[in-house]
Amino acid sequence: MTTSSPRPAPSPVPGRWRDVARSSGLLGADGSLGTTIFTRMSALAVRTGAINLGQGFPDTDGPAQVLAAAVDAVKGGHNQYPPLRGVPELRAAIAEHQRRFYGLDVDPDTEVLVTAGATEAIAATVLALAGPGDEVIVLEPYYDSYAASIELAGATRVTVPLRFPDYALEPATLAAAFSPRTRLVLLNSPHNPTGRVLRQEELALVARFAVEHDALVVTDEVYEHLVFDGHRHLPIATLPGMAGRTISISSAGKTFSVTGWKVGWVTAPADLVDAVTTVKQFLTFVNAGPLQPAVAVGLGLDDEVYARAADRLRTARDLLVGGLQDAGFTVSVPAGTYFAIADAAPLGFDDGLDLCLRLPDLCGVVGVPVQVFHDDVTAGRSLVRFAFCKRPQVIEEAVRRLRRLAG
Repeated sequence: MTTSSPRPAPSPVPGRWRDVARSSGLLGADGSLGTTIFTRMSALAVRTGAINLGQGFPDTDGPAQVLAAAVDAVKGGHNQYPPLRGVPELRAAIAEHQRRFYGLDVDPDTEVLVTAGATEAIAATVLALAGPGDEVIVLEPYYDSYAASIELAGATRVTVPLRFPDYALEPATLAAAFSPRTRLVLLNSPHNPTGRVLRQEELALVARFAVEHDALVVTDEVYEHLVFDGHRHLPIATLPGMAGRTISISSAGKTFSVTGWKVGWVTAPADLVDAVTTVKQFLTFVNAGPLQPAVAVGLGLDDEVYARAADRLRTARDLLVGGLQDAGFTVSVPAGTYFAIADAAPLGFDDGLDLCLRLPDLCGVVGVPVQVFHDDVTAGRSLVRFAFCKRPQVIEEAVRRLRRLAG
């Protein structure tokens, strides 16, 4: 009788994938593949029954017209592969959206690409346009997929720190980030996780340096319609000289409260869209066939629908921010997005990660530690991001529980 050798243990994540996983918080101490902070915290909420103010997804559905259009598309047979670049009616709706809201002239046939959410759009864009030897500038704190995309491309991440509580873009810090190797500037406004909406003078400074260094600007604008208090989202593509060097990215998920649909898009000059399409076809090829016509319906809804969505979120923001302040946190009041950042240091908690792991037991709420969005962990060490894209009664109960931290 022969005995077989024991099967070897799975190898740790190899090569560049290991670097990507490490930079994104996905790698365990033993080199095994772990999970993102969002997955970890949402799982913690489920396991403990805590209120999940960590991951940014609404707890109500979007406009009835959009949902009905999706049902009609499914029943109407739109269930096979859509065209690689997206169904014509959605590409036309995206182009019209850019004209209607921003005065941008976009060709739906050559300058629009539909993607599997903004996350795929960002990954495909960075993979298509940056590589070894290139530098990609990002605002810090940054959404974790940015780091992973840059690592996958073999490029180098260069951060421009924004500091709590005002998160202003400092001209000298921005200037220092540019170099002869700068290939892309990955710009997120309205900004996750801080809720900052970049002002025109800040965008003009980015544009000036991009032109001087012949860099492309990639914009993550998924919260473009969710801004408050008279602030206005201004796409950098509208600034002089920038339409030809900007890759604009957005999606339907946040605006229409359908985050699970994963329908996003890229608009850019035709040659840049061609490059991104070349990569996208080997990531998901196509996506969300019956949902694309429904998103086209959403993009054509009246201005009042967009305004109501922002108003609802502003009310929810005020409820959460006021409650956090009453509980003893210092809060950076966001001008947009789904999120508010709170400093737990006044309550005696100097480590946001440790606090977030303990919050379900302390008061039955889940948040996300901001330090995971930083290269400089000390900059966001005591900060926690809370989502307010929830029903008022959910926020009210979460706030009531958080007040327990004050003793």
